[in-house]
Amino acid sequence: MTLKWYTVVVDCTDPQALAHWWAESLDWTVVYDTPEEAVVIPRFALEDEQPEQDLQAWMRRGQGLVFVPVPEGKQVKNRLHIDLAPHTSQDRDAEIRQLLDRGATTVDVGQSEEDTFTVLADPEGNEFCVLSSRDR
Repeated sequence: MTLKWYTVVVDCTDPQALAHWWAESLDWTVVYDTPEEAVVIPRFALEDEQPEQDLQAWMRRGQGLVFVPVPEGKQVKNRLHIDLAPHTSQDRDAEIRQLLDRGATTVDVGQSEEDTFTVLADPEGNEFCVLSSRDR
């Protein structure tokens, strides 16, 4: 059995705003945008689209993020979160500053001074981490 990890669904109060925030943060693109659902995918996924891709090509295509409305706000720490990582050629601190300038906030989930990741939250409070720089 082989299934493809297709998307991560994010509950939120304003799907359009959060989808556009994540699309800009990841340099992805919004491909579907209604009050009931907004979808963002990597830009390269559009380049690879072919009407009849083979199974291997389809499996390699990146995952998307889907934002759907819920009436309640976020109440507790996420049990699942996204890890972002800058390349070793990028300025990690500058990337974090840009996220903060665009509405992210720092979050304390019990991390220590020795940890090599920074915990942030998107504008609706969903935690995510910026890891140390890497090349793999």
